[in-house]
Amino acid sequence: MSDNLAPPRPTTGLQGRRDARFWLVFTSLCVSLLLSALDFTGLSIALPTIINELHGDNFVWVGSGYALASTAILPLSGGLAQIFGRRAIMIGSLVLFALGSALCGAAQSMNWLIAARVVQGLGGGGLLSLPNIIVSDIVPLADRGKYHGFIGLTWALASAIAPLVGGALASNGQWRWFFYLNLPVCGVALTMAVLFLNLPTPPGTLKEKLGRMDWIGNLLCIGGTTAFVIGLTWGGVTHPWSSYQVLVPLILGLVVLTSFIAYEGIFAKHPIIPWRLLQNRTSVSGYIQTFINPIAVVAILYYFPVYYQACMDATAIGASVNGLSISLTMAPTVALAGISVTVFQRYRTQIWIAWCLFLTGMGTFTILHADTAKSVAIGISVLISVGAGILYAVTYFPVLSPLPVSENAHALAFFGFCRSFAGVWGVSIGAAILQNELATRLPEEFLIQFLGGAEDASSSNINLAYSVIPVIRTLHDPLKHQVRVAFADSVAVIWKAMTGVVAIGLLASLLMRDVPMHKYVDENWDIQQDQRRVQLESTGASEMTRLGEIKQGSSSVLPSLSPSRAE
Repeated sequence: MSDNLAPPRPTTGLQGRRDARFWLVFTSLCVSLLLSALDFTGLSIALPTIINELHGDNFVWVGSGYALASTAILPLSGGLAQIFGRRAIMIGSLVLFALGSALCGAAQSMNWLIAARVVQGLGGGGLLSLPNIIVSDIVPLADRGKYHGFIGLTWALASAIAPLVGGALASNGQWRWFFYLNLPVCGVALTMAVLFLNLPTPPGTLKEKLGRMDWIGNLLCIGGTTAFVIGLTWGGVTHPWSSYQVLVPLILGLVVLTSFIAYEGIFAKHPIIPWRLLQNRTSVSGYIQTFINPIAVVAILYYFPVYYQACMDATAIGASVNGLSISLTMAPTVALAGISVTVFQRYRTQIWIAWCLFLTGMGTFTILHADTAKSVAIGISVLISVGAGILYAVTYFPVLSPLPVSENAHALAFFGFCRSFAGVWGVSIGAAILQNELATRLPEEFLIQFLGGAEDASSSNINLAYSVIPVIRTLHDPLKHQVRVAFADSVAVIWKAMTGVVAIGLLASLLMRDVPMHKYVDENWDIQQDQRRVQLESTGASEMTRLGEIKQGSSSVLPSLSPSRAE
């Protein structure tokens, strides 16, 4: 594969100082992203309380249902943004997310909660991709590091706040407000989107726009992703990996996703994931790294609180406070990593350093045991958060630097797809390992006393993970110590698996080449196009006539306001 793609036509982007309108648009994007980050990073802390109250039997789908919906919708969101415009899809995503949040807060059963999480995930998928797409429209890649760092900082700060909020509400029996609190934030984000996201809108009738949608490709992508995630989520938890309930959806999902990729490259007239995104090794390396990093990060976010609560008698809020070492270290790291790309106009060195730090920290995590001092666990997590924070901010650049700016929407929708799909893997792999290890490590006395025996435990996914955690602090030694050791040793297996995953990311990073970053944006989506239109309208009919005559002589004086299709 070659990185020497033909460069796109240079355009006039937002260079130099940013005006008030730019910052209002950028702030609205950060507020929108904050919603998705708050919900995703804080739920794991509240899960034991939620599951205990709703008497659920499948905790995995509370996280995986959201991740499945957001992952499946991500490629579609990029195509919709390209056809209907960024503003309409952003507003639609916010409305869906608000609706899902209200339904989650009102849930009266586990099935209700899972269904509401799916609705929430449909909106969350758009909120994952649209902010990045819009920023790529208005800021050149060479200057985007600091702004992408601010976006990463938003996510990292939400990761610090959300567990505290979720833990505090869960500890006081008010977990429903964890979802209801999204509603006022959604209101602010919607207001800002309506007022400030006045971005260029593609021309054409609704029928013409629907005709440009890749319906077959979207159906294949959503169907294949759904089947594969179902198999991945059930594997080793609800059903054995060798069972037909797991193998059928896994194989079906793999076949459908393979068919989707083939269809996009051979038959699709308006592909949502064009093959040219993967025709250079630097972008491929970036996508692989984008996929690998969240697998380990999400596993840590979900199962490090399990370690604190099961092995150190931490409450939900206590586990949240202990986990602050990750979020508070990651927040400035993400911002500084993004700024470093802008300052040095390089990204490979930061990525290589990050993977080495992440691999070292992840490997060190495996030495944690039931009696490890809390200070040691917190100190080790700092090393991981620095590496993961750099990767969160910087893997964006090898993906985009070899691609023309006209491919931003498609490239970033697929970027979000990889990141979101990885989250499913992180939750599901960790759940499968935790379930299988606890089934063999928990003492027989505990299994008989609380679960009815080892045979019942092997067929129950929830009782071996989240719902039994509150029981542990009520036990007496030596049984309590034995259960703590079982949990610590089981979680350690998750860290060993994640160490191998991180090593794959390090190897993938070696494929990157040093491709210079763009210093321009796609004029068809530039916010200045709308500003120039307003200025032209204010000059009066005579001035418009004069400028129209100039444009006939030189098309570069007044660029077209109609966004072109990036095919």
